Amino acid sequence: MKKLAVLSLVSMLFLSGCATIVGDNSQLVQVNSDPSGVDFQVKDDSGRVVAQGKTPQGVMLAKSDGSYFGKKNYQITFSKADFQPVTLPIKASANGWYIGGNILFGGLIGWLVVDPFNGGMYSLSPKETNAMLAPVAK
Repeated sequence: MKKLAVLSLVSMLFLSGCATIVGDNSQLVQVNSDPSGVDFQVKDDSGRVVAQGKTPQGVMLAKSDGSYFGKKNYQITFSKADFQPVTLPIKASANGWYIGGNILFGGLIGWLVVDPFNGGMYSLSPKETNAMLAPVAK
């Protein structure tokens, strides 16, 4: 019985990735603008609209597409009548749990197998957008 418990514990450590354990596969991004009440659209890498609304608003964005090292990047376009449109990027990058946590807990299986398929290894940046729209010159 002791051998089974030890084997189970060792298996869990080797079949898990640290970022997957402590991270989520999506992240809340706050969308703000000056002036407020601006329309926005969030598009993913393929140009598909994944969120839209009016500022200020929080949107939940996936950090990975589920493929191997499939991080997601986005473009947010802000538009309002009589103002110049603004487009800002949101980029995914590896977080500290993926980089450092796997040294302590996940090992190579976490680095190369588990975490690369899960969005938990990424952080979206910036966590809050603040677009400044300039009035159109007349």
